[in-house]
Amino acid sequence: MAAPSNADSGRYLLEVTANTSAERTQVAQIGVDVLGATKLTTISVVADKAQYRALQATGLPLKYVGDFEKELKSLGKVDFSDPQPGQVGTQDFPSGYTGYHNYAEMTAELQQTVRDHPTLASLRSIGKSYQNRDIWALKVSDNVATDESEPEVIFTCNQHAREHLTVEQCLQIIKRYTDNYANSAIKNLVDTREVWFVPMVNPDGVEYDIATGSFRGWRKNRQGNGTDLNRNWGYKWGCCGGSSGSTTSDTYRGPSAFSAPETNVIKNFVDSRVIGGVQQIKTNIDFHSFSELVLWPFGYTTANTAPGLDATEERAFRTLGQQMAATNGYTPEQASDLYITDGSIDDWMWGQHKIWSYTFEMYPSSGGLNSFYPRDTVIAAQTSRNDRAVDLFVSYSDCVKRVINVSC
Repeated sequence: MAAPSNADSGRYLLEVTANTSAERTQVAQIGVDVLGATKLTTISVVADKAQYRALQATGLPLKYVGDFEKELKSLGKVDFSDPQPGQVGTQDFPSGYTGYHNYAEMTAELQQTVRDHPTLASLRSIGKSYQNRDIWALKVSDNVATDESEPEVIFTCNQHAREHLTVEQCLQIIKRYTDNYANSAIKNLVDTREVWFVPMVNPDGVEYDIATGSFRGWRKNRQGNGTDLNRNWGYKWGCCGGSSGSTTSDTYRGPSAFSAPETNVIKNFVDSRVIGGVQQIKTNIDFHSFSELVLWPFGYTTANTAPGLDATEERAFRTLGQQMAATNGYTPEQASDLYITDGSIDDWMWGQHKIWSYTFEMYPSSGGLNSFYPRDTVIAAQTSRNDRAVDLFVSYSDCVKRVINVSC
């Protein structure tokens, strides 16, 4: 393989061949930024010099692709430089990506949805980000102003800043469930559920990623050096080598569970839905990109069952995951089949509240940094690709175990 040169910036784009969960976990535990990974393929990562040496020491096949900053610039739309102090930048998407929603556009879209469908949709701020942006939650239900005793569903999108396609996924489901309410199948879902959406969990990170009018490849929030929100959740936080304690790592878990304001906001909202001792939220999908996967708990252990997840529950998770994946062509697997993670939203939702929680890793199926930034021409096809999976998920949200013919 070609070796890094002294002229390189010190951050390397690499491909590592790691064919098992244990090997992929070994790679992730070094603290590299894992861009994408699927079973039986190479893993694309970004590593600094020390991490590069640690990867070499594993003995795993390693390919040097290039200097990270040079690769970013070669893409033509990615600029890793920061604005000058006091310079805001454009905070908008470059040409070819204007179909994506920035924070202001997303907020306006949610507000317009409520104006267009006042009996179906309501909007509230459930808290503030680190930089004091509202984190919006939109509710869709037939009697939206009433807190009905119906199963609740929550879709969360965009924990990781650079995963802009996930915002579009949340907005697409909202639009379909409101604009198409006259459709009998959708009407039945909306009439029998209360559906919550948080389309942009990490608004500060999103705005930073597009601040210069080019992409930065930014993943974390904007607190200090940034915290990886999906390693900051409280269940088994930092337990198992599935996150990093280094503030410079892209999987930095934060100094304590829920130290990131954004995860704390979602936690407080989910906690607030415990009414009379019963959690009203029954199911959750957390959308990410990329790799085209349907994942379920646990991520912190490779065991199929563990305390709090018995064989019947595991079978229900797996069966519904497989059925959803059959509709969209994604690969279904337990989260730890990819590699060990700890402090994830799925593990917390289930471990803390027994909310049936899945992660969808969206389009594309593989690639490097560029794969976080598909052109806006794919938005319609790649969000509608999940229509059947989403509807199936919502339909089972009264009792997921029905999928294996077990009553709740």
